[in-house]
Amino acid sequence: MTAVADETAAKLPLQALAASAGPWWKPLAGTASVAIIHVDLRPDTVHEWEAFGWLDSEERAAWQRYLPDPRRRFSLCRAALRAILCDYLGCTNERLSFATSDHGKPFAVVAGERSGVAFNVSHSISHGLIALAPSGRLGIDVEERVPKQSLDVLIESVMGAEEQSQLASLEGHEKLELFYRFWTFKEALIKALGTGFSTDPSLFQLPCSIRRGDKSGVFRFPHLPGTAWGLEDLSTEEYAAALAYELPLGQPSPSSGAHFDSTPLPQEA
Repeated sequence: MTAVADETAAKLPLQALAASAGPWWKPLAGTASVAIIHVDLRPDTVHEWEAFGWLDSEERAAWQRYLPDPRRRFSLCRAALRAILCDYLGCTNERLSFATSDHGKPFAVVAGERSGVAFNVSHSISHGLIALAPSGRLGIDVEERVPKQSLDVLIESVMGAEEQSQLASLEGHEKLELFYRFWTFKEALIKALGTGFSTDPSLFQLPCSIRRGDKSGVFRFPHLPGTAWGLEDLSTEEYAAALAYELPLGQPSPSSGAHFDSTPLPQEA
């Protein structure tokens, strides 16, 4: 499978894509190289019916196998992703399909040829996030902060020693909120790396600056010190979320600050 030729790719500039919105998705302000889109996953019969129309035969078969809530989240996220990629790649929905890497990470295929565009999707209950970049590797994770049973056991299994110590000093909501902050960064990094959970999250720790509360930073996996990853905190009052994206060699570190518009969705009447 070959890459799509440059002249057929990126028909819509990333900046224009980041300013566009759809019936149930809207852009968040991204970085210069990554666009972030929020997908509203609340129940809506009209949106769900329209989303189903975007799915191909394989996706409709998968949709049939899901229970109602996962079915809604899958169709709304996948349809939004298809619409966004069609705009960005300048192709019709019928020409767009998906394949997966050896570790299960999806990539876009246009008319049988692999596209170089990078994307990643995450969803949790009522919120979905899509990250899109012209190239490179990236990962995104979003989690609504629901209470966890056996939280301490989970912390021991996925956090490093210093992260565990920091979490052990907290209780109640503060502990849960920090756990989700750490976890979304870690999962975004693992998704960006593309190796699935063959990468043990307890064997690497987030940068000290991120653990202290910085909104952005740079990370290197201990076994891959030559590759730098930009980190961005996308969290709002409604969810915890994080972005990890590969930094080109020589690119300056992301500056700390509010890169993202995290305005909450309007509440239903």
